[in-house]
Amino acid sequence: MIDYTKKITNHREFYAIDDINISIESDRGRILSAPALRRLQKKTQIFPLELNAAVRSRLTHSLEVSQTARFIAKTILKKSEGGVGLEKLQDAFVSIAEMTSLLHDIGNPPFGHFAEVAINNWMSKRGVKIFENLVDVSHENKDFKDMLLKDLCSFDGNAQAIRVVTKLQRLNLSYSQIASVIKYTRGAYESKPSKTEPFPYLKKKPGFYYSEKEIVEKIKENLDLKDGCRFPITYIMEAADDISYLNADMEDAVDKGILKFDDIYRLIKDECEKMKETYLLELVEKFYNKAKEKEEEPYQFNLFLTLTRANLTHALVEHVSNIYLENHEDIFNGNFNSALLEYDKDSKYTKAVEVLQNISIKYIYNYKDIQTLELKGQKILSSLFENYTPLLELSSEDFEELVKGERISCFLSQRLIRRLSAKHIVAYKDAIGKLNKEDSEKYEIQEWYYRARLLIDYISGMTDDFALNEYKTLEALI
Repeated sequence: MIDYTKKITNHREFYAIDDINISIESDRGRILSAPALRRLQKKTQIFPLELNAAVRSRLTHSLEVSQTARFIAKTILKKSEGGVGLEKLQDAFVSIAEMTSLLHDIGNPPFGHFAEVAINNWMSKRGVKIFENLVDVSHENKDFKDMLLKDLCSFDGNAQAIRVVTKLQRLNLSYSQIASVIKYTRGAYESKPSKTEPFPYLKKKPGFYYSEKEIVEKIKENLDLKDGCRFPITYIMEAADDISYLNADMEDAVDKGILKFDDIYRLIKDECEKMKETYLLELVEKFYNKAKEKEEEPYQFNLFLTLTRANLTHALVEHVSNIYLENHEDIFNGNFNSALLEYDKDSKYTKAVEVLQNISIKYIYNYKDIQTLELKGQKILSSLFENYTPLLELSSEDFEELVKGERISCFLSQRLIRRLSAKHIVAYKDAIGKLNKEDSEKYEIQEWYYRARLLIDYISGMTDDFALNEYKTLEALI
C-alpha cells in the first residue's frame, strides 16, 4: 500500500517539529542559509575557474535542477489528481523534491567530477602507503582495516553530500529530506554489485561513507527503507538533474565560443540522422528555421534555445512523470532499479536524450581547453594533499595533542593544522570521542581513518579559486 506518511515525516536528529508543513519549511530555511550551498557559486559545473558569470556554476545548475524537480513533482500530483497516498502532504512532496535538488551537488569537490578521480588516485597511491607505514595491523583486524581504506579511496560527491549535511554543516534536516539526497544506496566501504546481484543500478556508485553509516541506518529504520532501496523522491531529483544537463551544456559551450549556433544545429541534425531519431530532429529543424526567420544574430540562438528547451523540458517532464506513476509502487518502496529517464529504452525521449548526451561528450567534455583545465585541477588537488601529508604521518598521540592546541615536535604540522576548518576539526573530534581506546589497534585504525577523512573534507570543500590560491601559497608560487 502506498502511504507517504511513512516516508514524509517530521523525524530529525534533534528538536523534532510536530507540524509537518512547518518542519518542511524549516528544512528549506536551513538549506538556503547553508554556507556549503553558497560555495557552489564558486565551484565548477563544466568549465573550471570560469570568469564569465553567464556560464553555469554548480549553484546555478542546482537552481535549474530544483525548478525542474518542482515541475516534475507538481506534474505527478496533477496526473494522479492530488497524489496517491499523498493526501495533505502535497506541499511537502514538492518542497522535498525541490530542496533535495538544490542539495544534490553540495558534496562535489572543486574542478568538477574529474576531481573525484584525482582525490581517489592520491588516496589509493599515497594515502594507503602512509597508513601502512604508520600503523601495524594484526591479522585479526586486517579486514576492518581494508574496509576503511576502501572507503577512503572511494570519494564520491553524492556520499560527501550526506557527510556535509549531517556532520560538517549539521543542518539537522528532517530524515525525509536527508534520505532524498541519498542517490545511491551502497556504502563506500562495500563492493560494487555484479549485474546479477540485487539493485545493480541503485548501488552502482557509493552513496554514503562508513563515517555516516550509523545515521543512514537510523534514517532507513525510521522511514521503512529496506536494504539497497532508495527514497521515492530521489528518483525525481535524479530525473531533474538529467533533464537540466541537456540544453545547458550546449548553451554554455556557445557562451564560451566553443560552438556556434549553426554548429549546434548541424551536430544535432547529423547525430539524429545517424541514430535514425526523428522526434528531436523535427523539433530542432522547426525552431532553427523559426529563429533564422525571426531574429538577427546573435539573438537567433537565444530564440532557438528558449523554444527548444521549453518544448523538450515539458515533454521530458511529462514522460518521467508517467514512468513514476506507472511504476509507483516499486518507486515508493525504493526498489525501482533504474533512472526514470533511462527506463524505456525504446522511447523517442530516451533516444533524444542520447543524441544530446553524445554531442556533449564528443564536442564539449572532450574539448582540449576543458581537459587542460581538468589536468590543472588534478595537479592542484594532488599537490594540496601532498602538502598536508605531515598531518597524516603523525602518530595518533601527536595528532591528538595538535588538535588540543598543544605543541609537538613537528613544526610544519603545527602550522598546517591552523589552516584547516574549525568545523571539520570538531567533526573529527566528535567521531574520535566515540571510539573505544581500550582496543588500541582498532582505535589506531579508526583514528587515522577519521584524520584522513578530515583532510578530504577540507580539500573537497574548497571552491575552485580558494583551492588555486591555497596551492599557490603552499607551493610558494606567489
